[in-house]
Amino acid sequence: MAGQIEARLKEKGIELPAVAKPQGAYVPFIISGNLIFMAGQLPMADGAVKVKGKLGDDVSLEDGQLAARLCGLNLIAQAREAMGGDLDRIVRVVKVNGFVNATPDYTDQPKVVNGCSELMAEVFGDKGQHARAAVGVGSLPLGAAVEIEGIFEFS
Repeated sequence: MAGQIEARLKEKGIELPAVAKPQGAYVPFIISGNLIFMAGQLPMADGAVKVKGKLGDDVSLEDGQLAARLCGLNLIAQAREAMGGDLDRIVRVVKVNGFVNATPDYTDQPKVVNGCSELMAEVFGDKGQHARAAVGVGSLPLGAAVEIEGIFEFS
C-alpha cells in the first residue's frame, strides 16, 4: 500500500521538518547502490538549531533526547527527499551514528541517542531497528547538542 509510512506519520502526529540546506561544502545525501548515506543532521526546526549546549553541563538528558529525535526527523526528511517523496521505498534503517556534545565525564550518550533510535522504530517498525554508535564530542556545529548521520537501505 503506497503511502504507508506517511500514513503512520500522520496517525502519530509526527511532522517532518523542511529539508535543511547544507551549511558547508557537501551534499545532504549520496545514493550508492541501494543505500542512502545521509550527512549529519542537527536538531533543526524552522531554520534554527532548537537544542544548543553541552550534555553534562547546561543540557538535560531529556533535552538531549529531544535533540536526537529532531535529528532523526531531519534524517527521515532527507530520506524522503532522496526517495522522491516515497518513504515506503525504505527497506531498512541500517545504521545511525550519534555525536553528543558533552563534558569529558559524561557517559549517557547512548541514552541521548535513544531519542533518534526510538523514533526510527516508531516510524519504520521492525525496519527501523539499526546498528549505531553514540559518542561524546567536545563541540558541534552551530553549538548543537547532538548531530546524527544515517545510512538507510531502499528498494
